[in-house]
Amino acid sequence: MKRLGFIAAVTVTVLVFGLGRDAGAAATNSSASANSSEAFKELDLFGDVFEHVRADYAGKVDDDSLIESSINGMLTSLDPHSNYLNTKNFDDMKVQTRGEFGGLGIEVSMENGIVKVVSPIDDTPAARAGLKPGDLITALDGQPVQGMTLPQAVDKMRGPVNSEIRLTIQRKGRDPFDVKLTRATIRIQSVRSHLVGNDIGYIRITSFNEQTDVGLNNAMKSIKQQAGDKLRGIVLDLRNNPGGLLDQAVAVSDAFLERGEIVSTRGRRPDDAQRFDARPGDIAAGLPIAVLINGGSASASEIVAGALQDHHRAILLGTRSFGKGSVQTIIPLPGHGAMRLTTARYYTPSGRSIQAKGIEPDIVVEAAKIEAESDKKLKIADTSAKTDDAADDADLSASVDPTIMGTPADYQMTRAVDTLRGIALYNGRLVN
Repeated sequence: MKRLGFIAAVTVTVLVFGLGRDAGAAATNSSASANSSEAFKELDLFGDVFEHVRADYAGKVDDDSLIESSINGMLTSLDPHSNYLNTKNFDDMKVQTRGEFGGLGIEVSMENGIVKVVSPIDDTPAARAGLKPGDLITALDGQPVQGMTLPQAVDKMRGPVNSEIRLTIQRKGRDPFDVKLTRATIRIQSVRSHLVGNDIGYIRITSFNEQTDVGLNNAMKSIKQQAGDKLRGIVLDLRNNPGGLLDQAVAVSDAFLERGEIVSTRGRRPDDAQRFDARPGDIAAGLPIAVLINGGSASASEIVAGALQDHHRAILLGTRSFGKGSVQTIIPLPGHGAMRLTTARYYTPSGRSIQAKGIEPDIVVEAAKIEAESDKKLKIADTSAKTDDAADDADLSASVDPTIMGTPADYQMTRAVDTLRGIALYNGRLVN
C-alpha cells in the first residue's frame, strides 16, 4: 500500500502541472499522453527498486528518508542550486531570508560532489576564521562530504550555538588544512555605512534579505546628514555578497536608476519571461558611484552590478564576480517542506547572461591591504593567492580580508574612493 500511495501522489502532481498548460492541438495532446505513459513506466521502475530496498537491504531503512533522498537526488542532478527542503530546512530558509539564523555564517554551493564556499558573511565564525570564496570543504568533523547532498552537508554544519565543528579545507596553492569553528547565532545586518573623509559615502551590502532596501535608504539618509553639501560620491561595496532575494536586488538597483530595464528573467517557456524596470528617482541624486565586486559577489549582487554597469550609472572596480546567473523558485509542498528549483536565467539590461561567466569590472583592482612599515612609509601587501593557473580560479581566490573591509587598509576601497574624487574634480572643472 505504501508503494501505491506514493505513485498515486506523484501522478496527481504530474496532472496538476499538466492542467496549468495550454491544451494545444490534438497532436500535442497525443504527444503529451505518450510522454505521460513513459513516465508512468519509469515510476513503476522506481516502485520496484523502492520495494527491493525495503525488503532486501542489509540494514534497516526508513521509508521517509528513502523517498526524501530520492526526490533530492532527482533535483540535485539537474544543477547545483536545485534541491529538496524538508520541513526543518524550509523553516530554516525562511528564517535566513528574514535576516537571522544559526550556524557558521557561510554561503556554499556544491561542485563535483564537494562543498564550495561562495562567500563568508561578515562578522560571523566563517569570516573570522579566514574562509575565502572558492575554498573547498572536503570533510566535516573528519567525515568526507563526498556522497552527501548539499542540504545534508549544510545541516551537518548547523547545530547548537557554542558547539564546535572542524572543517577540512582545500585551497588553491596550499595543502589541505583543518579549521575549527564555533557555531553562533548569525544576525545579519545586511547594510553598513560610514563616511570616508568628509566627502565619500561608503555603503556595504553583505546580503540581500527582506530588510536590505530599508537599510540602504537609511544608510543614504545618514551619509547625507553627515556630509551635507560636501558629498562627492558613493562607494557601493558588494564584495563577498553571496546574493539573496531577487526583489531586493531589483529594489537596490532601482534606488540608483531613473529609468530603464534592471534585469530580465527567461525560463523554459517564452511566456514565463519577466522584465523589471526602474522607476523615476535616484537616492544618490546623480552623484558618481563606484561598485566594488570580487569572486564572492554572486547572484543578486551581480544583478545590481550588471544593471548599474550597463546603464553607465557606476564604475565597477575589483575582480570578476562569481557567475551565478540562475533564478531559483521556492515551491512549497504542503506537509512536506518545499523544493528549490532553477526556473530561469537572468540577463542584464544589455542582454548578457552571466551564468558561469560573471561580471567583469571596468577597472581591475586585485585584493590587497595597505600596511605601514616601521619607518612610517606605506606599502601595499597583496592578499591574493597568486598562481600561474587560469584567471577563472585566480579570481575566486582573490578575496579581501574581511577584517579590513571598509577601513583605510582596504586597498580596493581606497582605489574606489580615489576614483570618485577624481571624477568629482574632473566634473567640477567642466562646470567651471
